[in-house]
Amino acid sequence: MTVGDIGAGSGYHTVKLSRLVGPAGSVVAQDVTRDYLIELARRTERLKLTNVQFALGEPHDPHLPASSLDAAILVHMYHEIAQPYAFLYNLAPALKQGARVGIVDLELPTSKHGTPIELLRCELTAVGYREVATYKLAGDGGYLAVFSPPEVAARKSPREIVACADPAGTR
Repeated sequence: MTVGDIGAGSGYHTVKLSRLVGPAGSVVAQDVTRDYLIELARRTERLKLTNVQFALGEPHDPHLPASSLDAAILVHMYHEIAQPYAFLYNLAPALKQGARVGIVDLELPTSKHGTPIELLRCELTAVGYREVATYKLAGDGGYLAVFSPPEVAARKSPREIVACADPAGTR
């Protein structure tokens, strides 16, 4: 299995995922900050994690190879995406058929480092993702939302994507 840690940052989840998928699997640590990836590469080398690859993306495009991921996780970073529709549109081709996208965030306005679940649903649905499940996380108002990517044949063109109304006006 190949899992993408999108917005990997310091690599907390990358390291854990590397051990979970084992030597037959791989993890792609993706981020938009080169320095994070350089430091994470040093860390994985020190830890002798040989199944981690790195991808430098842009705010609107994760720059991942087509059909390269069985799953992607975005943990406490979705609210940081400045161009969510473009980002989601450009993430979709990297996801294999049957892939899942897991998003962990807080039920807070994006300006307070969260993403209201209804805004998340609206943005992903606008790009053609389908909600599979949502789970409330204990303690801090967090949630895990799981989505499947748009089918290749049904994938919308950028012109067809209609932006969601953001009641907080934070996007």
